[in-house]
Amino acid sequence: MTVDAGLVDLILLLVLLEAAALLGWRAIRGGGIAAPDLLFNLLAGAALLLALRGALAGAGDGWMAGALSLALVMHGADLWRRWNPRG
Repeated sequence: MTVDAGLVDLILLLVLLEAAALLGWRAIRGGGIAAPDLLFNLLAGAALLLALRGALAGAGDGWMAGALSLALVMHGADLWRRWNPRG
């Protein structure tokens, strides 16, 4: 089985729709996951997907390093917020 960059694009679109739906739910109904917590978590995953997309499309080392660095920073921010609820 092969995976092409187009499939990763579709998954990234689904992540974007998930973020919009959850933030919309929060705005309309109140409650749910706090926006920063949600965004840090989803951005970490999306950055990993961008790195995968880059690998599948033959992107250069700079692209891969940037995407993985973004994933690391977003993951660190997510963990920091979980350990420091007032953060």
